[in-house]
Amino acid sequence: MADKLRPSTISVYLYVPNIIGYIRIIMNCYAFAICFEDKYLFSVLYFISFACDALDGWFARKLNQVSTFGAVLDMVTDRISTACLLVILSQVYRPGFIFLSLLALDIASHWLQMYSSFLVGKTSHKDVKDSSNWLFRAYYGNRKFMGYCCVSCEVLYIILFLLAKKQTENLTEVLVNAAMQSWIYLTLLALILFGWTIKQSVNLIQIKTAADACILYDINKKQKD
Repeated sequence: MADKLRPSTISVYLYVPNIIGYIRIIMNCYAFAICFEDKYLFSVLYFISFACDALDGWFARKLNQVSTFGAVLDMVTDRISTACLLVILSQVYRPGFIFLSLLALDIASHWLQMYSSFLVGKTSHKDVKDSSNWLFRAYYGNRKFMGYCCVSCEVLYIILFLLAKKQTENLTEVLVNAAMQSWIYLTLLALILFGWTIKQSVNLIQIKTAADACILYDINKKQKD
């Protein structure tokens, strides 16, 4: 009886949130294929795909279709999408090293956090209630706050892509020129940069916290042996 109630592999693949994940991947593939031909269509498709990240999470909780595969698919899609956009920005702006560094920080911090979470038996990398860092707890503990930081990050990258007119843009000049257009642009840019800064700070905290968790796991394992 228990085996009959147990979901099959194919049924998990066909969970509604996972199907949304597949649609996000297809949407991103097409968006990046036409990114230099139609910047505005790319931006719309990229942002819709990003917004669907919240949608698949809602469906997972609503339909009781939370799965480890879905969580990994979600994170991999997010990280690859952002990574591809950062690679493009690194080719458009100077110094491009800034965007490649952000790419490395983003992937390293999330991979370490995911690995260390599963290592200590947690079901989600967002379970940081035991962390001693208040910003880290606030980020993962408040969906709206985390949403603001994530949206700020992605919107900043999209805006930078739209503002680039040639392949050797100076990052500082573009940001200053955009901010000087009006007080509305200045306020919007300030809000976006604030959220972006918090997100990068959390990434740094995440690396340190995850690395500590891995080291403590080894220490505890040796003591048991």
